[in-house]
Amino acid sequence: MSTDIHIRIEGRAGRITLNRPDALNAVTHEMCLAIEEALTAWEGDPAVALLVIDGTGERAFSAGGDLMQMYETGTRGDFGYGRRFWADEYRMNRRMFEFPKPVVTFLHGFTMGGGVGVGCHGSHRIVCEDSQIAMPECGIGLVPDVGGSLLLARAPGRVGEYLGVTGTRMGPGCAIFAGFADYYIPRADWPRLIGVLSETGDWDAVDRSTLPPPDSPLAAMQADIDDSFAGETLRDILTMLEFRDTDFARESLKKIARNAPLSMACTVELVHRARSRDRIDEALMQEYRFTSRSMEQGDFLEGIRAQIIDKDRTPKWAHAAARDVTLAEVAQMLRPVPAADAPDI
Repeated sequence: MSTDIHIRIEGRAGRITLNRPDALNAVTHEMCLAIEEALTAWEGDPAVALLVIDGTGERAFSAGGDLMQMYETGTRGDFGYGRRFWADEYRMNRRMFEFPKPVVTFLHGFTMGGGVGVGCHGSHRIVCEDSQIAMPECGIGLVPDVGGSLLLARAPGRVGEYLGVTGTRMGPGCAIFAGFADYYIPRADWPRLIGVLSETGDWDAVDRSTLPPPDSPLAAMQADIDDSFAGETLRDILTMLEFRDTDFARESLKKIARNAPLSMACTVELVHRARSRDRIDEALMQEYRFTSRSMEQGDFLEGIRAQIIDKDRTPKWAHAAARDVTLAEVAQMLRPVPAADAPDI
């Protein structure tokens, strides 16, 4: 098995450790397949009482998916690899979401993008003092995926639209408030807790270890968020923000100005669809509609070039301004995938 991920059984626990600390534990295609294989094997194994998922290194549980091969193949006009990656990743995300046993995840440092798909669908999601959770995909020409649209849809009020469009990072208190995490446990206590979980299989040990979370600045902002992000479309949101002469509105518009207009417009629609249907399979398939087209018809390759390859941080998005995206363009990106091309998610 690849050294990028360490999968084993320790005592009563199925253990999954992401092991690419130099790459901030970015999730590769092969890691997705390995996780899915473990979930399949452990689902009916009576020796496994629960899952424990963590990451090595000091900086990140997982800062996202590994996008380099997607970029390399996509710039050559080969969009098949990216579509296979997303289809396999989303199938794993669904298995994680629906896993019938407790899944305890330890989300230190950065947990973003693809890392959310591994760490934030568990039943017992633990954050600590340095946790930073976000769905920043609009900044690279994607949309919040890996089931992230459903997590955003379940956040209080219109917090999901705000987080998805702006890519705002959440500390531990905010992550718990928004529904991306459940427990606050100082990181120094994690080794002891993991030892107890592995030895006993008693997931109630998590409840016995938790402390009150830090305050949530996001909760304090909810009234402003609900007033400004309740529109049906991105244009509606922009109109409300531009109407309000407040620090919150100005800061939100500043964040929006950095991101891909088409991605943000589609994110608003995806969160609304996920909220109305409230099903992980539906959310993942809606996300796949966008991601499968994102290289050929969207801004994904340009976003990766600007943020990761050249690192000039000056992407040339297809739309000059967020208001320029039409409803027809959103519908085009989110139309059903032809039956012959639809993946098994």
